[in-house]
Parts: sequence; C-alpha cells; structure tokens
Amino acid sequence: MFELFSYTFIQNAFMAGVLASVICGIIGVFVILKRIVFISGGLAHFSFSGIGFGYLIEVNPMFPTLVFSLIAAVAIGLLKKRVNMQEDSTIGMLWAVGMALGILFIGLSKGYAVDLFSYLFGNILAVTTRDLTIMAVLSALILVIVVFLYKELLLLTFDEKYGEVVGAPMDATYITLLCLIALSIVVMIKIVGVILVIALLTIPASASKLFSDNIKTMILVSITIGIFSSCAGLMISYYADLASGATIVLVSGLVFSILSIARYVRERVAEKRMVMG
Repeated sequence: MFELFSYTFIQNAFMAGVLASVICGIIGVFVILKRIVFISGGLAHFSFSGIGFGYLIEVNPMFPTLVFSLIAAVAIGLLKKRVNMQEDSTIGMLWAVGMALGILFIGLSKGYAVDLFSYLFGNILAVTTRDLTIMAVLSALILVIVVFLYKELLLLTFDEKYGEVVGAPMDATYITLLCLIALSIVVMIKIVGVILVIALLTIPASASKLFSDNIKTMILVSITIGIFSSCAGLMISYYADLASGATIVLVSGLVFSILSIARYVRERVAEKRMVMG
C-alpha cells in the first residue's frame, strides 16, 4: 500500500484533502451553527461562472473563480443587510445567474473545456502542485482571519443582537464569514467539485455537533472526520477505480450515519439505566 505514496499526484491529492478538511472543519462549524448551509450551495454554483470565465480568457479557472465567489459573497451580505432581502431569495438568484453565466462563457470560449468535468464533480487526483500552492495560500489566509476575528464570529453565531448592542461590527463580520465560505469553496472545488462542495462543508461539521456543543471541540472533531473521510475516500476511489469526489462525500456520509446511530444507542442505553436505577 505504501508504494502508492511514491507518486507525486497521490501526494498532492492527500495534501489537498488534508487542507480542505482543515478549512471545512473550521468554516463548516460556523455555517452549521449559524444555519446558513444553503449559502455554501449558492456560492458554489455561482462560482461556476468564474470557472467558465477562466476558460473564456484562457487562465487558470481558480483565479476568476476566487474573484466571482467573493463578489457573490459580498453581494449576499449587502443585499441582506442594506436591501433587507432574505438570504434564500438572493442565493436562488445568484445560483441561477451564476450557472447561466458559466454556460455562456464556456460556449463563447475557444476549443473544448477538457477539465470542466473535474470542476463540476471533482477529481482530487488531478490536483497539481500549482493548485496545491494556491490552496495552501488560501487556507493560511482563512486560518489567519478566523483566529483574528474569532470573538466576533462567536458573537455573530450565537448572539448577533448582543454583538450589535456592545458595538461589535456584526455586519462586517457577517460579510467576512460569507467571504470565508467563498474562499473555502475555492479550496474544495478541485476535490469534490461544484456539485458536491456543500457536502464536504457541512457533513463533518454536522457529525461533530452530534457529540459536543463546545465550538472548539466541534472544530477539532469536524477536522478529524474530514481528514479521515478524505484519506479513506481517496484510497477507496483509487483502488476501486471510482470517482474520487463522490467517494469522499459518501465516506463522509457513512461516518455521519454511524455516529448518528452510535448517539441514538448511547441515549437509549442511558435512558434505560435511568429507568432501572
């Protein structure tokens, strides 16, 4: 099995999986607790316009995807705070417009978009050293911002009204959180693709919530589940010749199911002991 790691593309794939798992473990917990899961799906689908624009101007799609995702994140935040539009309405529009723009840009581009399938459904085995460098830089940026704004993010997540009363910049923090989600999507898009990105961002965090209400513990558990799912899914997909992104998501879903059953059994056993005691 260890000869597998002699290949550079396999090394890149595992490193990409670890990076994505760390970021998903952190940002995903805030997404779950803030109950803005739908946003990750909307931003992911709007990012498709950036992918299409990258093909149109013949540059690495990750760069325009980053720009388009951040624009969408800021737009969602501003429309909710300034225009008082609901997030689901805004996301629904961005979802449709983003996909439409992506299709339009790809149609106008020269040649055939050979890598388009990997951006839609993910292919962690296709992550290059250049992609890995971009992911590492974005991951470091996300970590620095989260550490710097940790208290504000806690206020936003648990008691936004109190944060406003004490003078914390809740509007700016909310938009920053959306931008962090957008950055996370760019980090993950080569691994699981636009279609499945919401799963990797939410499943590990949801699983961690089954066993703890402490946010730091949730983050650590979420990261651990993400790394396990990425590594296990990658190895299964390699040896079974399956789609890597889909396999990673399915492993993550299986872990969530097992943990859900374990929690249910534990609660039933505890109730039975209370009745008997």
